[in-house]
Amino acid sequence: MKSKKILIPVIIVVILALPVAAGMFYVVYEGEQVVITEFGRPIGQPVITAGLKMKTPFIQQVHRFEKRILEWDGSPNQIPTKDKKFIWLDTTARWRIKDALKFYQALGTEEFAQSRLDDIIDSAARDLVTAQLLIEVVRDSNRILTLNLEVLEEEEGQAGEPLEEIQIGRERITRMMLEKVQATVPQFGIELVDIQIKRINYVDEVRKKVFDRMVSERQRISEKYKSEGEGEAADIMGQKQKELERIQSEAYKEAEQLKGDADAEAIQIYAEAHGQDPEFFAFTQTLETYRKTANASTKLILTTDSDLYRYLKNSDVIRR
Repeated sequence: MKSKKILIPVIIVVILALPVAAGMFYVVYEGEQVVITEFGRPIGQPVITAGLKMKTPFIQQVHRFEKRILEWDGSPNQIPTKDKKFIWLDTTARWRIKDALKFYQALGTEEFAQSRLDDIIDSAARDLVTAQLLIEVVRDSNRILTLNLEVLEEEEGQAGEPLEEIQIGRERITRMMLEKVQATVPQFGIELVDIQIKRINYVDEVRKKVFDRMVSERQRISEKYKSEGEGEAADIMGQKQKELERIQSEAYKEAEQLKGDADAEAIQIYAEAHGQDPEFFAFTQTLETYRKTANASTKLILTTDSDLYRYLKNSDVIRR
């Protein structure tokens, strides 16, 4: 009975001590950092190492913040460019809480930080975009103008609208936005990691004019390439025809030379044969003439002293 009387107070003390003990310990997880406050005032430096930690129960409060990189995604804004053309600009950014104590004192919560970034990033984007021409915000390089710009403008003179050349470009404008915001947010304990222009779109009244200009510009460049290609093709065909005529001329010259050499050799052979037996040579030549001129329907009228008739008169001798 006595032991029961002792056990009951012990149980009561344990039950009362559990909340106190639970309030003394807290856990800091990987990927988060903690700021401890006492009656609303920060105490010490932020806790950035993971593990089981201690605090004064009921008096001190734990405020947890992300240590990892966070996402900011703004709403599309309608912004005019320097040449008075309106576009929809949609940006995104990545940021993290670098100084949790300064962040807690300046902003308090991540939700308020997101709202504050809306104002800062949108303001920087608006300032930089309104100071640039539309072409600077849309394009990032002059690659389609690298080979054509000077020649094309020289040919067209004042007849056509000159092609626009990029001086800054979209990538550089994005870097300028990042640098401008990075100079502002450290006072809130924030580090801005990156900014990117996610999407650019034209308002309806500008879209058709811009598209027509883009099509016209690329058609001009296409015509320039086509003209250069036709000129190159004509030059190649001219070289081809010139080379063909040269080859044909050389071949004809060589063929005629071969024919001349063959004729000369044949004449030499005939001459040598004629010199060895002139009578036999005359006889064979006459027979060849008979073969070419006489047939069953041929009628010859010859005098008795004709050379062609000379061998016909002696045909009996020939047969013998």
